[in-house]
Amino acid sequence: MPKIFIDPGHGGSDTGAIGNGLLEKDITLFIALEINRLLQNEYEGVSVQLSRTKDETVSLDERTSRANRWGADLYVAIHVNAGGGTGYEDYIYNRLDDDSPTARIRDVIHEEVVKATGFRDRGKKKANFHVLRETTMPAVLTENGFIDREEDARKLNDTRFLRTVARGHVNGLERALGLQKKRKTTLTRVIVDGTQVGAFAERENVLRQVEHYLGRARQIVLEQVEE
Repeated sequence: MPKIFIDPGHGGSDTGAIGNGLLEKDITLFIALEINRLLQNEYEGVSVQLSRTKDETVSLDERTSRANRWGADLYVAIHVNAGGGTGYEDYIYNRLDDDSPTARIRDVIHEEVVKATGFRDRGKKKANFHVLRETTMPAVLTENGFIDREEDARKLNDTRFLRTVARGHVNGLERALGLQKKRKTTLTRVIVDGTQVGAFAERENVLRQVEHYLGRARQIVLEQVEE
């Protein structure tokens, strides 16, 4: 069961970057919660923890220590950039080789986020950030647009776009970790004289219901749907 630690940057008294009426801490939390929702709803056997699930102050030491104690398989820190640029970039620890397992995971996430968002590709980078240095598992930090760039800020102020950012991360995680999609359940609705009287996954239950109404109904309709 893959264990993924999602770290929405900043929070509480630490707002992170500020620009165009937006706060980095709010954007990162929204993206992280959406990543968690997608992983939990769509994939089999994935365990997720977040460094925070609300607007609260969490120290860097606490974030990495919690991930290390839990034994996470991957640490993903979500951030938003500032400084007048535009686009997407991501980071791994600066002492890692370009062909390391962490770099390979980062490369896939990078590709999927750029593809999903259409952000300008600012490249794959390395840094001596605390969350990359002090984690005992592969760790990637993503920078999703520039909050002080009007063009990027318009996107970051749109919840539909933030869901797209989250989807890009999840698509990358699926490929990088080999995550398996949950199987959809096919239900057969039994509709008797225009009224649904049941919906069943098992063929035997469908037949039993049909037999129950057979001879007494004017019309019996079976309709398959995916749940």
